[in-house]
Amino acid sequence: MSAPPAMSEPLLDVRGLQKFFPITKGFLQRTVGHVRAVDGVDFTVNEGETLGLVGESGCGKTTASRCILRAVDPTGGEILYRTRAGKVVDLATLSSSELLPLRTEIQMIFQDPFGSLNPRMTLLDNVGEPLLVNGIGNRRERTDRVAELLRLVGLRPEFMHRFPHAFSGGQRQRIAIARALATNPRLVVADEPVSALDVSIQAQVLNLLLELQSRLKLTFLFVAHDLSVVRHISDRIAVMYVGQLVELAPTAEIFGQPQHPYTAALMRAVPVADPRVRTADGILGGEVPSPAAPPSGCYFHPRCRHAVARCRVEAPELREIAPGHFTRCHLAGEVTF
Repeated sequence: MSAPPAMSEPLLDVRGLQKFFPITKGFLQRTVGHVRAVDGVDFTVNEGETLGLVGESGCGKTTASRCILRAVDPTGGEILYRTRAGKVVDLATLSSSELLPLRTEIQMIFQDPFGSLNPRMTLLDNVGEPLLVNGIGNRRERTDRVAELLRLVGLRPEFMHRFPHAFSGGQRQRIAIARALATNPRLVVADEPVSALDVSIQAQVLNLLLELQSRLKLTFLFVAHDLSVVRHISDRIAVMYVGQLVELAPTAEIFGQPQHPYTAALMRAVPVADPRVRTADGILGGEVPSPAAPPSGCYFHPRCRHAVARCRVEAPELREIAPGHFTRCHLAGEVTF
């Protein structure tokens, strides 16, 4: 995939994003600790590109994406977004009324296409709901817009009077994509949009997203755990581990020369369609640390075979080791992972 042209200013600039959930105890529900679901995440998304956000379940990638959408209020950090009018605003500090005009510019595609659609509403009402909520058009105009959106995602407009249960999983996800595009958004957050689909259908939906991105000039934040999926669609990849960003680089560099041991282990663990190729060395030992009580120093050091004494006591900073390639590892550039 060719990288989009460089922008002087990113569409989205996330700085030090944090989301802590309190741990309460006792009759008075006193706070005794925090789950550090997102712990100081930094990345940018340029207009027209796809940034893949990957990691194991529980690493905080979905929480980070929901903070960006303000479906969850962040604990700290900045979420700088460049609006259609060219103004840069901090989404993290805006009130509900101030966020309302921006809701049309930032939309989300959810993981479960059936759970995200109202089973008691027809496609016309499901797909047209964002238009109704934002006061866009009258009934006739909304109907015409829904018909246009259904054609755009490869469905027949006559389907708009049917209910979600009448469609397959792949078709329902196309419906969810149509709904996300209803308000002509600039930024689309896709939260594992193909993980609930059959493998044979995943490629169709991914190719549809790429086609829509090219046609509508969309920007994607693509959240996933399947590296083969992320490789197919992303221009750059950000890898998360226990709430932190551990590596960020162009897709080709991530897969060709990872600079963090966790990223390298993920690469080796990807199944290869060849029974003669062994992938056992990609299996990580140990358990993922709890975000409520992360280890000292580097969060990954208890599972890292390259760890040295420094890794156990000193937390590494996210640093740029090559143009556009960032990693959170003391040994990056010194050890081949």
